[in-house]
Amino acid sequence: MDNLTQRLATFAASLAYEQIPDAILHHARRSLIDSIGCAFGGLDCEAARIGRRITEGAAPSRHAGAVIGSNAPAPAEEAAFLNTVMIRYLDFNDAWHAGHPSDMLGALLALAGSANGGANGADGRRLLTAMVVAYEVAFQMIPPTKMRERGWDQGYVIGIATTCGLGNLLGLPMDRLAHAISITSVANVPMRNTRAGKLSLWKGAATAFAIRNAVFATLLAADGMTGPDAPFEGRHGLWEQITGPFELDKFGVDGGEWKFPWIRLKYWPVEYNAQAGVWAALRLREEIGAGDIAGIDIATYWSAWHEIGSEPEKWDPSTRETADHSLPFIFARALVDGTITLASFDEVAYRDPSLRPLMAKITVREDAAIEALYPAQIVMRVEAVATDGRRRSIEIANPRGDNTNPMDDDEVAAKFRSLAEPVLGVDGAARAFSAWNTIDSGTGLKEAMALLVR
Repeated sequence: MDNLTQRLATFAASLAYEQIPDAILHHARRSLIDSIGCAFGGLDCEAARIGRRITEGAAPSRHAGAVIGSNAPAPAEEAAFLNTVMIRYLDFNDAWHAGHPSDMLGALLALAGSANGGANGADGRRLLTAMVVAYEVAFQMIPPTKMRERGWDQGYVIGIATTCGLGNLLGLPMDRLAHAISITSVANVPMRNTRAGKLSLWKGAATAFAIRNAVFATLLAADGMTGPDAPFEGRHGLWEQITGPFELDKFGVDGGEWKFPWIRLKYWPVEYNAQAGVWAALRLREEIGAGDIAGIDIATYWSAWHEIGSEPEKWDPSTRETADHSLPFIFARALVDGTITLASFDEVAYRDPSLRPLMAKITVREDAAIEALYPAQIVMRVEAVATDGRRRSIEIANPRGDNTNPMDDDEVAAKFRSLAEPVLGVDGAARAFSAWNTIDSGTGLKEAMALLVR
């Protein structure tokens, strides 16, 4: 295998719970809790209903997977898909530049929580270890590959990182894990068209599909399937086809920086780049009402402009998926309502004709000085002009939830309760939170998964 495959496989196969610093484990528990809460918010989304119809009647005898909210097992790869579309649906789960690492938890929870102990009897410590593997690999791979900037979707890196986490969870030896990484990397190069123009249900299902494929590739390799020897560095590999050569940093266990603390939890249920936009709209609302706006200019970094403010569809969203990726809509909705909630993305809200005139007054552009700060700093600057000539300038930097301005543990717990209580009730949500918040020292995985059944 080429050097990059060997480095990833060696790290993934060898990391042990005892090697992970307490601070990193704390980050992992927070993201796990946050993601399970988000899954409750997406429990009955259309993508999950479609997935359930496809898996209905399947009775796996070997590779069974656990599904959040259900006590009925499904084939492992389908369970991973279902878990991930639920986690992902609200666009409320954790994020980092060009991806949502918590998407990977759909696969890890499917195999770790399986009622038949499919992941070799995994416990909470092994789950958190596999989670740290997956997140660290994702953070290592996203910056040098620049897949998002090159027009490829986040599922490529997320799929590889998921495979690494699954390999650790299943206790695969390094050579078989290397083949799993190879198969995943050469067979799954998704197009960024998923997130362009009018967004469809696929926006929230694309990484779930990549993760489903990662599960299948890992199980194939575990049973002896072999993959290409040089998926990254060889002829027609990633380097030659897309990225050019690059090197990874040292992993934390080897004396490098642990990258898990880079994770960003979302305070508002919107695409991450729009978090600052909500705060800016709320601040502007204190001084200029929505009915008194003559014009709004939003300056930001390239990724925010390109993702949520560069296409005409973002000024006239006709799907939920487009609305939560529309900076003009999100800004206008927050300015009018004084908040953003899950109800902000009901059809009646995003099709609201009374909001269109205000949205038409909003422009979004890339600012070179702000772009130079990204991704170390998340900055959005708003210049607003009132109909009476008043001007207001607002700049939001590193909004709540950013790794430099993190939500505290009480806020994470409150977010979980707000999403879980409508499904589990107050007492059930409290029991689930307690179990998952101590998953590496308390309740067993099977018992903890049972607490998630509605």
